[in-house]
Amino acid sequence: MDVREVMTEAYGRITEIVRRAAKDLDAEQLAFRPDPDANSIAWLVWHLTRIQDHHVSEIAGREQAWTAEGWADRHDLPADPDDTGYGHTAAQVAAMRPAGPEELIGYHEAVAARTAAYIATLDADELDRIVDRSYDPPVSVGVRLVSVLSDNLQHAGQAGYVRGIVERRA
Repeated sequence: MDVREVMTEAYGRITEIVRRAAKDLDAEQLAFRPDPDANSIAWLVWHLTRIQDHHVSEIAGREQAWTAEGWADRHDLPADPDDTGYGHTAAQVAAMRPAGPEELIGYHEAVAARTAAYIATLDADELDRIVDRSYDPPVSVGVRLVSVLSDNLQHAGQAGYVRGIVERRA
């Protein structure tokens, strides 16, 4: 198994977890927050997808799906390519209220397909390419991809946990 196969498998698991966490939920269930300062399933799925779209698009040197494919409009949110949800307030989290899971899952699947296409191009030189010199040591493509993977898996797991709470409340 080479690095492309490993990364494809790992990123594919994020999509599986996202689908399980969001499918068949209504607007109220997607927006449920166990606490006024907690994140909802809708916000978690949107945020992890925005992180993947933002970071992978940046290293791939392309426009984000958020703006290029009109996903911001479909979510009725500003097309700000820098808004990934990082630092959002409780009020901003509460404002994430999709009518259903279709747009969340659709956006995630679109980004996942773009990520898979980029991963298919990886080689050792690309993995070693430095993309951020503001850290010590500088961040390579490989490190950035692992960072996104880690962040996404954590948030997808959180969304699954919140879904469990939603289901037990029913």
